[in-house]
Amino acid sequence: MSTCFFVSKSSTGTSDFVELCISSSSITRTTNTDILLASEESVGSLQDATDVMWILVTAIFVFWMQAGFAMLEAGTVRPKNTNNILFKNIMDAAIGCIAFWLLGYSLAFGNNRTVADGSGRDNGFIGAGNWALQNFNDDTQYHLFFFQWTFASAATTIVSGSVAERCRLEAYFIYSLFISIFVYPVVVHWFWSPTGWLSPFYTDDGGRRYLSKNGVIDFAGSGVVHMVGGFSGLIGSIAIGPRRDFHDKNKLKGANELLCSLGVGILWMGWYGFNAGSTLAAGSGMAINLASKIVTVTTISAASAIMVGCLIAKSIHGCYKLPAILNSAIAGLVAITAPCAVVEPWAAMIIGIVGSLIYALSSEIIKNLNIDDPLDAFPVHGCAGVWGLLSVGIFATRSNISRAYGFDNDAMTSGNQFVNQLLGAVVIIAWTVTNMSALFFTLKFIGFLRITAEQEEKGLDVAEHGVPWIHRNARVERGSRTEGKSKTTKKYTSHDFSKAHRKTYKSETSRLGLHRSITSPKAASSHQTPRVSGGRNIERSDVTNSKQSNSVREISLPMRQTSDPPVENIEGTSGKRASIPQDRIRSSSVSARFDQPKKSQRNSQLRNFREAERKKGTGATSFEKMVS
Repeated sequence: MSTCFFVSKSSTGTSDFVELCISSSSITRTTNTDILLASEESVGSLQDATDVMWILVTAIFVFWMQAGFAMLEAGTVRPKNTNNILFKNIMDAAIGCIAFWLLGYSLAFGNNRTVADGSGRDNGFIGAGNWALQNFNDDTQYHLFFFQWTFASAATTIVSGSVAERCRLEAYFIYSLFISIFVYPVVVHWFWSPTGWLSPFYTDDGGRRYLSKNGVIDFAGSGVVHMVGGFSGLIGSIAIGPRRDFHDKNKLKGANELLCSLGVGILWMGWYGFNAGSTLAAGSGMAINLASKIVTVTTISAASAIMVGCLIAKSIHGCYKLPAILNSAIAGLVAITAPCAVVEPWAAMIIGIVGSLIYALSSEIIKNLNIDDPLDAFPVHGCAGVWGLLSVGIFATRSNISRAYGFDNDAMTSGNQFVNQLLGAVVIIAWTVTNMSALFFTLKFIGFLRITAEQEEKGLDVAEHGVPWIHRNARVERGSRTEGKSKTTKKYTSHDFSKAHRKTYKSETSRLGLHRSITSPKAASSHQTPRVSGGRNIERSDVTNSKQSNSVREISLPMRQTSDPPVENIEGTSGKRASIPQDRIRSSSVSARFDQPKKSQRNSQLRNFREAERKKGTGATSFEKMVS
């Protein structure tokens, strides 16, 4: 393929034009001229630089998927575990980076040489050499490490969704390290290394492969990345057991579907780097055209999966379910990851449809088997990944394989390619299940895998991170805090209004913005009406005697204030306490909502009290201090 354009030999650039045609390897002049636009060497350098830039940019897209996974998981888990799941996603990147740099990349690619070139100690099973990238002395291959690390981080992150809300943080660190340093790199070596026994890039001195014809084709990682992550998550879910409220859907409802939608949108965007970046080149016309086709079939597969997921949800549940189409989108993207370079658009639509059906069916099956996978990581990544790997042997075409890999044979028509793909899927499942079972069940046996029932009830934010959290029982807990120069450790809840904790509780709730919490514990045992900051009173019937139960029953306060009539007995210069008409107070035994009043409501309160004070000829200084 050549690109032709006109250039001018004149000093003004307005006359004496000649036509020049440029290909990736030569310069063709169609007229007799002395102009030399570029040498073959400079064109080759430009192409190499373009390839490196393409890999770096697409790798950044893949790393951006970490944010997508974080948003999806944070929106799916309950609020009391949000901090924990976000913490794990950040740690994935950190642990994966160090582990993959020190050992993982070496076990995956070794010296990155073919057998014919002399691979050193690398063999068909595992790579060796180049530990901690010590052989990257010429600065020309670091982009390859960066690209491969982003894929490794994605594989590890998948597992966090399967064991969410009940896994010990230390156990999470251990299995993240194990996947990044051993399980995932070995699979990468088998499929993508020039010396791997399943790799289409493997050839010996005679040009022969371990597997006949083309080896196993997994262009961007339906098997290598998503099956490893999905089946690791399945073993983790089985070993750790279901959550305590697994059979009560109302108690397991996620925190925020907005975050889930944002997460899937980010993942979809990152998938273009995931699939198209796997061309590892963009400097030539053939490579960039292949990348263009890849993003097209990727989009078609995801869109088809969403449409089917929408119909499935409507037929099963009688309504359109947002989580169903979000997971269907990911299932369609996972399924097209392996065959994205070797199938046509019509095949991509079928692959996406089947991927969505497989996700829906497998999700119901594991629930019926009492396997708790909060993010449906195994149905989405594991099962859809198997389908994506097998679909290569069904829908790939000879011409597409030739363009993407350079092989021109009858592997598709003879059925050889499907056999290779099936073997690859079985090998990944066997390797991942064996190694992750050994790890997870060992951790379970020594009691190092799951948190306690009490910690699970409180939430991992409190148990693992010391983050106070407000839930329906208005419980506030914190592992430690520093007040002034002294550091103390406190544990307190809204049910504990003893004198010893009053000052600490009042200070903590004020810092957290819980300005509507009860501030007068004495009122619980007296005939006074306890006051709520902001000038609110609580009926005597809503307060339990603190001498008997040392607690205060939770209440629900009215939020609308704009229509409240002017109030008398304002706390001002007279020192009297402000009161609100009793007919405006809605008491209940339902959980307390310690929400800070909205700004508009606070301003409305202030205007009402100021008006009352002006009628009495006094200021409202003390009330302003109170509501602010």
